[in-house]
Amino acid sequence: MSYNADLLDGMVIFAEVINAGSFTKAADNTGHSTSYISKEINRLEERLGVRLMNRTTRTQHLTAEGELFYQQCQQIIAEANEVQNALMGHQLQPTGTLRISCPPSLAVARMRHIFAGFLVEYPQVDLELDMNNRKVDVVADGFDVVVRATPQLEDSSLISRKIMCSRAVTIASPAYLEKYGTPEKPEDLKHHHCITYSNLKHPRLWQYKNQYGMDIEVEVNSRVSQNSSEMELALCSAGIGIARVPDFLFTDEFDTGELVELFPDYQRSPIDIYLIYPSRKHMSAKVRSFIDYVVGVLERG
Repeated sequence: MSYNADLLDGMVIFAEVINAGSFTKAADNTGHSTSYISKEINRLEERLGVRLMNRTTRTQHLTAEGELFYQQCQQIIAEANEVQNALMGHQLQPTGTLRISCPPSLAVARMRHIFAGFLVEYPQVDLELDMNNRKVDVVADGFDVVVRATPQLEDSSLISRKIMCSRAVTIASPAYLEKYGTPEKPEDLKHHHCITYSNLKHPRLWQYKNQYGMDIEVEVNSRVSQNSSEMELALCSAGIGIARVPDFLFTDEFDTGELVELFPDYQRSPIDIYLIYPSRKHMSAKVRSFIDYVVGVLERG
């Protein structure tokens, strides 16, 4: 279909003239002058190549072509109004499908009750949850909101809102420590097997801050590189190596002795959790409602 920038020009004015019954009343209704209305009708007839109405100083009557065009105009204008009203209503009332990307471990540990509560609170909104650990392109992949846990948020034109704070914990199983010994300080990790998380920008660089506030960076020996926090925790529990994971993953592993925290005297590095979305402007009701709901739930504790 070829592009025609003038396709709809004059259509609304023409319909208003017929509905109002005169050029003068149409001018009053639209806030234009009578001469403007007349010029618009003349331009429309010239573009279409037909006469739409026979007019005198007092009356105007539709031609056969004008009657047909008027009926089609009415239908097109009505449909355009319906679309506009639907979109405006869509902005006011949360409806439709909300596409969210979220790491599965974070979804299960921290977000599942929020997702469930949101669905109850907003029955006209459906959720399409993409549970994965890969880095997604919010706009190109068509997501409304992305939930991400990261030690450092990359610079971006996207909008981000921090909703939770977590901490990175260095852990090992008793079986691993019995076989390979217990590292006393982060620098000792160079001599141990480690399990690294490949979605990080620098998976093998583990950063710490000691009790004096000094920053320490260690390049660890990666025995296993993977992109699943659940797998990382499982391999660590199986004695394969030392891991560094967010504390939101844990339930009672430390209490039962399944896992041991290493370097407890060192400060736990922050891992912040964000909602990421394309823009604050012209935000749909479903996105705004979800963001407000998440923030409200977390503020209430």
